[in-house]
Amino acid sequence: METMTATTERTTANTIAPAAGTTREKATRYVFAGLRIALGWVFLWAFVDKLFGLGHATPEKGAWINGGSPTKGFLAFGASGPFKGFYNGIAGAAWADWLFMLGLLGIGVALILGIGMRIAAIAGTVLLVLMWTVVLPPENNPFMDDHLIYAGLLAALALVGAGNTLGLGGTWQKLPIVQRLPWLR
Repeated sequence: METMTATTERTTANTIAPAAGTTREKATRYVFAGLRIALGWVFLWAFVDKLFGLGHATPEKGAWINGGSPTKGFLAFGASGPFKGFYNGIAGAAWADWLFMLGLLGIGVALILGIGMRIAAIAGTVLLVLMWTVVLPPENNPFMDDHLIYAGLLAALALVGAGNTLGLGGTWQKLPIVQRLPWLR
């Protein structure tokens, strides 16, 4: 019985704050941390480009701060497949613009900082799956595309505690509100 308790305590402790571990374990933590930061930048860059119209995916005249809609072009002209009518109907709606932009910002910041990984993973997965459904079937594959790969990566990042390495996840988890409400991890 004592062995089982010690093993359980050690597993729980390692899950929350992994020990130094082997070289492979350290490398794995850093790889996941790098992927977390990179994916966070994907979300944050989409937010910044749509907000200011930096000329990459969004021209300056289409910037949200210039009165453009971050959802109108993609949902009105890019939608295809079984949900086309639904997405055409919400294209450019103020509530859709706000939800989309707040989602991009929140998910991007959470991933880059390594905080709120569970919420970021869930919100990001929902957003990515919705974006995947806009263009069914995907152009280059009958089923799979990058949105689903990113959604799977988000789940993995949350499951392995990727916010604890090169991030503020460890500090975040010690906050009283996060300890009271573990879903905020």
